[in-house]
Amino acid sequence: MSVPQTYTAFFYGTLLHPSILRRVIGHHGVELEICPALLLDHTRHKIKHADYPGVIPYSKTRELLGTVDSGVNLQPEDRTVRGTLVRGLSEDDVRLLDTFEGDEYTRRIVSAHPLAPFTALASAAMDATIVPTAPPPLTAQFVADLSNTHPPVEAHTYIWIQPLSELTPELWDFAEFVRDNAWKWVGVGAKDNEYYTEVDHRREMNGHIVERKIVTAEGPEHEQEKHVVIELGENPSKDS
Repeated sequence: MSVPQTYTAFFYGTLLHPSILRRVIGHHGVELEICPALLLDHTRHKIKHADYPGVIPYSKTRELLGTVDSGVNLQPEDRTVRGTLVRGLSEDDVRLLDTFEGDEYTRRIVSAHPLAPFTALASAAMDATIVPTAPPPLTAQFVADLSNTHPPVEAHTYIWIQPLSELTPELWDFAEFVRDNAWKWVGVGAKDNEYYTEVDHRREMNGHIVERKIVTAEGPEHEQEKHVVIELGENPSKDS
């Protein structure tokens, strides 16, 4: 009997919040493990008119900031994204995550650096400590030594692929999200959150999407009648 494939993912935005991650995948994550991690040579920006961020490679950051021709570079610690590594995700989990992220992102494999041992995601009491809202500052020396002190692991993450003009130069901050906007995504405030709608729909259809077609047919009195035909089909996940 073959062992089901599992995935490791690097999360950096709303999915940093363990309660939001559980909400998207639809279970408590008893088999999942999590730890804080860093992604080098990427930056995380606010998206105009959105609560969530977009991460882009540093080469794109220079375009966004207009520093391509000036030769000005950000310090290594300023082009490092804080996030979490989550391992043990199933194929169903990843399909739901792909649906949640939508067409603004593509899923790619990156090298992320775990900063601590993995711990169980299952305990809700740990939410506040798994992802600190006020982590210690990164020093240039710490980032420079990272590959030796905290060897990288391969992980899937979601990279922004829409126009850079939809991002702001301002960096997205998790503590600010928790303070100002997490209420829209967790608990009672999340009841009408549109970003969960498609994920919930897909889960209800057991991993399928629904395609609706209106078919015109003649009724018994040769009148035109319209019927809705529902077809089920797999929704392929995004690949990098």
